[in-house]
Amino acid sequence: MKTAPVFSSNMVLQRGKNVRIFGQCDADEDIRVSIPELQIGTEALVSNGSWTAVLPPMEAHSSVTVEVSSESGSIIFTNVAIGEVWLAGGQSNMEFELQNDKNSAQALAECADENVRFYYTPKCEMTDDKLISSENASRWDMPSAENSRAWSAVGYYFAKELSRKLGVTVGVIGCNWGGTSASAWISRTYLEQDSRLRPYIDEYDKACEGKTKQQMIDEYDEYTAYHAAWEKRMQKCYEENPDIEWDKVLEICGENRYPGPMGCKNPMRPCGLYDTMVSRISPYTIAGFLYYQGESDDHRPDTYRELLTALIDCWRSKWLDDELPFMIVQLPMFRFKADPDHKHWCGIREAQMRVYKTVRNTGLVVALDCGEFNNIHPIDKTPVGHRLCLQALCEVYGRLPKSEALPPVFRDFTDCRGSVVLRFDNCDGFDLRGEPDGFEAAGTDGEFISVRAHIEGTEIVLENTPVPTAEVRYKWTNYASVELYGRNGLPVPPFKHRI
Repeated sequence: MKTAPVFSSNMVLQRGKNVRIFGQCDADEDIRVSIPELQIGTEALVSNGSWTAVLPPMEAHSSVTVEVSSESGSIIFTNVAIGEVWLAGGQSNMEFELQNDKNSAQALAECADENVRFYYTPKCEMTDDKLISSENASRWDMPSAENSRAWSAVGYYFAKELSRKLGVTVGVIGCNWGGTSASAWISRTYLEQDSRLRPYIDEYDKACEGKTKQQMIDEYDEYTAYHAAWEKRMQKCYEENPDIEWDKVLEICGENRYPGPMGCKNPMRPCGLYDTMVSRISPYTIAGFLYYQGESDDHRPDTYRELLTALIDCWRSKWLDDELPFMIVQLPMFRFKADPDHKHWCGIREAQMRVYKTVRNTGLVVALDCGEFNNIHPIDKTPVGHRLCLQALCEVYGRLPKSEALPPVFRDFTDCRGSVVLRFDNCDGFDLRGEPDGFEAAGTDGEFISVRAHIEGTEIVLENTPVPTAEVRYKWTNYASVELYGRNGLPVPPFKHRI
């Protein structure tokens, strides 16, 4: 008998909910899970070599003992907290480590005093012996200058603030991998059942056609060795000349073959990380999901709404809770210096807003001002963690009104023949930090022109607009400065609307 690797000493169990403890066993074992300090216990349900025990809802505690026992022996987990548990999912900006954050020195020096804990879901390309070994070595960590270095910076700042606000231990389960599409985190069923998402599967299947499993493994291993050597050459280029152009890097270093050949070992493959990461930790009882992703789906912005909606549905199904809160980080401003403005990040941001507006129990962190020009990994994650906490306090815990957790959000506009009046929800006025910029309007020909804007109370008036005006948009660009905020200090999100 054993528990799933996500259970260990120092873990955090979710308060106020039925708590699942689960693992593997012999088919005929009788298993009991108990917490002696609270005088509670329950028998596990055993089926096909797996077992699940459900503990009743519990109040917050700083340290208890969890005992799992059967005829074959017992497992004892110590210093177990009961508080709030959140899963931090996504790609590199959620993965971004605390030690690399702008405020890392202070954060690491002070973190041991914070009531937070962290579990890092092992990152492996395949379900193999390497994954099993990594899982067996994994554990929940207490905060310290050493332990917390590799924690998600966003996850840490969120947990730190939430713990202080609620007065309980907050645990974060890191489940993220840089460079990944949302399609990597979803089961195949969800991609197959929607024709708009089928291209993710069809392209993968075509890439694997005619190849054996071993061939795909060998191809990826060869690529891994090549890419490791290539990255060393690339890093040397930037060390010698931080302002070197990308084309020159390629000329010196050779072809950048990232993300490598598609196949059963490439972690960027559709459904791969659902199998090797998501399914290995679910359905660990949690309060909800934090999700920062979308950069790697910018090549298909028109179907990202469907992709993100499918991911939310998939994860909620896997966690056996179709109401589980899901907090979305809307992509910030970003563009590489050498790239034209393809406006594909605008499409991702729009999709994230639409999901927030149409999918129940979701929150939206507007992070438009948290980006950096020519740096896809902004180094200050404090604002994102803080705004995620605001969303959780508002949408999940009922501790904040929307007026404090969300900026003004565009609702509609009226064409006044030569000017346009924009109206917003959740608006008691604006905070303007410079000239209002980034507003555009189009007539029936669909050609957008830049227009001047001024604020009138809770409305924004666009001047000298086409007659008639058919469409308006704001900050419809991959990267620009941000000047318009709500009075609560949160940036007004971009929008595009046709009358």
